[in-house]
Amino acid sequence: MITGELKSKVDDIWNTIWSRGISNPLTVVEQLTYLLFIKRLDELHTREEHKAARLQQAIEKPTFTAQQYHLHCFL
Repeated sequence: MITGELKSKVDDIWNTIWSRGISNPLTVVEQLTYLLFIKRLDELHTREEHKAARLQQAIEKPTFTAQQYHLHCFL
């Protein structure tokens, strides 16, 4: 069961999406899923960047290619 701060954050996002005109609950859940997936990709890439910086090496397994790097910086 989701309680506390997490529930509040999800409710805020839900209300924002709802107020922007997306009224189908399945669409809202789909959009939340996309946001969570993209956030996880960003977290993985950031972790690899920190590891590479500590080891003073290139990133071993980059999540984003050189052409996609601007997507990571946008998050």
